[in-house]
Amino acid sequence: MRVVRSGQVEVGALLRALRGRGLNYDPAEVRRPSWTFDVHRHELGREAVGPPVEGGLWWRARSLVAAYEFSPPEIVRAYYEPGSELLGRDMLLQARLPGLRFLMGVRVTDVRDETSDERTTWGWGYQTLEGHLERGRVDYGLVKHHATGQVEFVASSHSQLHPRAPWWMRWGWRWFGRRVQLRFYRRAGQRLRRLVHDPVAVAPTALERPAGWGVSVPDPVT
Repeated sequence: MRVVRSGQVEVGALLRALRGRGLNYDPAEVRRPSWTFDVHRHELGREAVGPPVEGGLWWRARSLVAAYEFSPPEIVRAYYEPGSELLGRDMLLQARLPGLRFLMGVRVTDVRDETSDERTTWGWGYQTLEGHLERGRVDYGLVKHHATGQVEFVASSHSQLHPRAPWWMRWGWRWFGRRVQLRFYRRAGQRLRRLVHDPVAVAPTALERPAGWGVSVPDPVT
């Protein structure tokens, strides 16, 4: 495990290094009670009944979800190559704690685009790569309910702390990890709801400190 000053992190090099990495878990391992399962639903608003209207709330939300703009920047920031295809996209996630940054890789492995008489669903999911502090998968989706016009943002996941995480990470996870997880999902829904109605109204809630402040841990589990 490397620890470097945050101002010395080469994000581009870390992102490119993800290309040859595989998942850090076998999906066949996923089962209760050793894994945590979550589903979080957030109503974004309503538009005209029927399928999504071009330029309407659902379509505005889709562009934001595709770009990962819903992520609360005070908790998680994402880096990826501009213009890259969503399916197969590697992303370097920066999990942010006071004075400490964890830099970890994920890959988009699924994109959903489904329409029925009752609803339209679009979304994508990523899985964790080697070096990540956690193991698992997160899916983000937008659902338009045709009968009511309701638009929902849904985040579902299964995850666990990596079994090889150092003792101090396991201790920190026991005290803070779950609370930060739940705060992320709550804030993501709040942020997307505000962005989709008024993109000017949302700004990072965490004050940026000078680049050299604090330390970063790339690939916390090796």
